[in-house]
Amino acid sequence: MLMTDPKQTPPLHRDTQAVRAAVPRSPYGENSEALYLSSGFVQPDAETSARRFASEEEGYTYGRTGNPTVTSMELRLAAMEGTEACLATSSGMSAVMLMCFALLKAGDHVIISQSMFGSTLKLIGAEFARFGVQTSIVPQTDIDAWRAAVNPHTRLLFAETPTNPLTEVCDMAALADIAHQAGAWLAVDNCFASPALQRPIEWGADIIMHSGTKFLDGQGRVMAGALCTTQALVNEKLLPVIKNAGMVLSPFNAWVVLKGLETLDIRMRAQSANALELAHWLQAHPAVQAVHYPGLSSHPQHELAMRQMSGLGGAVLSFEVKVSHAEQGRARAFQVLDHLRVMSLSTNLGDTKTLLAHPASTSHGKLSEAQRQAAGIKQNLIRISVGLEHLDDIRADIDRGLSLSV
Repeated sequence: MLMTDPKQTPPLHRDTQAVRAAVPRSPYGENSEALYLSSGFVQPDAETSARRFASEEEGYTYGRTGNPTVTSMELRLAAMEGTEACLATSSGMSAVMLMCFALLKAGDHVIISQSMFGSTLKLIGAEFARFGVQTSIVPQTDIDAWRAAVNPHTRLLFAETPTNPLTEVCDMAALADIAHQAGAWLAVDNCFASPALQRPIEWGADIIMHSGTKFLDGQGRVMAGALCTTQALVNEKLLPVIKNAGMVLSPFNAWVVLKGLETLDIRMRAQSANALELAHWLQAHPAVQAVHYPGLSSHPQHELAMRQMSGLGGAVLSFEVKVSHAEQGRARAFQVLDHLRVMSLSTNLGDTKTLLAHPASTSHGKLSEAQRQAAGIKQNLIRISVGLEHLDDIRADIDRGLSLSV
């Protein structure tokens, strides 16, 4: 559904869908999509109300089962991802939880990357284990390890590409083949790249997970999440769970993300350009030990990333501060972060403002040191979500701490 002439039939480009896909206008003819702040909806008559509550007729009934503003956001994101449908949730992690509750049962088996977001590892590997869901954790880029982990109970492969924070890239087409041969689903966390840079559905993914809190919003204002997939999977698996569990997205947050999607493409391209230049500068800095960024030719999966991500590396990178002993890592990273004067020390990402974080003590802080080491999360590692500030100011702010002696 579009806020353009409903008789218009030509297929629209993704850039147009990013500003036009939405529910039809109200009788008032608003140009900017309406924000419907209502927890309930008045029914025309009792019989219609009964049909709508029985899901026999389309129509809004209660905020936990649907809202026009939320629907607009879902339509727009689905159009941008190239999927049939989308279901919005209250946060990225609630999207992961919804997916697992809807698709898995006791005795089922999941395969996930050891490089995934720390909370995702804990939620699936620990919390769902209490309900009898088994998990295998494999190296992100080792296709043979993914294949070897499959067993007769495997129902879901879940990958994140690029990963947080080491920007490892997985071969989505290869994982899709493994999943489908096993009769399982492939879910891909597309948070770092967003549909502006890559569309996992084109590489065989069945479900695309988003934390709308990040690049989809783009200015760090609201929490939001989403699952993009087929209409059948939404209707048969996801909707029944979300209607009862209630991890729904608020209309206001949906409206904020809806408007953020309008500028997603130009933001991602500008921020990716900044990130590439910053990555080259860090790579040449004498106080930097290593830089992790898909846009660099030195990145182990550079060629794969350029194919899957439309030739851009995204707006997130990480780097390791040079230390003579591993024990200095945490103190040296903190030294850099504590000398920021313009950029922000914040665990969020995807903002127009440049944000820096120390993954080992924040996003991956709940993992054991052994788990962090297995995932490559060192104490001297700093993640940067590159924003839209002038590159000279970004470099100068980071260099202030890097140039200090130990």
